[in-house]
Amino acid sequence: MGTVRAVATRDPSGRLARWREARRRVRMVEQPESEAVPGGPVTSRQSADVTVPRSELDPLWTPEHLERLARTYWRFLTRVSLGTLRVVYTPTSRAVVFLGRPLTLIRFHAPEYEIAADCGIVTWRIDRGLLVAPAGRGKGWLRITVRRTPESLLPDDPTTTADNYTTVRVTSEVASFYPMLAGWGWFWKIGRVIYRSTQLKIHVIVTKAFLRSLARLDLEPSRVGALRSGDPA
Repeated sequence: MGTVRAVATRDPSGRLARWREARRRVRMVEQPESEAVPGGPVTSRQSADVTVPRSELDPLWTPEHLERLARTYWRFLTRVSLGTLRVVYTPTSRAVVFLGRPLTLIRFHAPEYEIAADCGIVTWRIDRGLLVAPAGRGKGWLRITVRRTPESLLPDDPTTTADNYTTVRVTSEVASFYPMLAGWGWFWKIGRVIYRSTQLKIHVIVTKAFLRSLARLDLEPSRVGALRSGDPA
């Protein structure tokens, strides 16, 4: 009889262990993921509670890192699409293009930032694009919100040597969006089914994957750096 040898899985760099540990820190929040008004706009919302070491969160709670979070979202979109989706930056806009111009799927105005001690918000207001119905041009927004719990704002206990963990809730929301794919008028009853089964489903899958990736706290440096010299929130 032959002998069976146990093959040990090697992870010399510890990357697999760190990846598993990071995934355990993220819990998706169950909530209604989409809302729609007959013949009108659509709202989609996904949230996750991310548990991170307090010692790592506090240094990141700055305007600069909120801007880096925004950049990380666009980087993730490009990576998950294998480079087929790119983000074109201008001083007044952010455009998601398929391969390149002129295939602009959706264009946003430049981001708006809101910063407080317990909350950071970045909002891109929708301009237009191939995915936006004519009625939705200049309406709606994409928004990422990071909110700290009240406990995370209390001073850290200097007597403990163990790393304290805290939880932040990260929410990605597309609101008041008029999808071209859903159509309008009499076609809306058919179009909304097509939209929910294709574009919306893909959006939800990608957004949840992005939220899970945040446990690693790997924030991409901003291309613009508008808040690089900002004071801590």
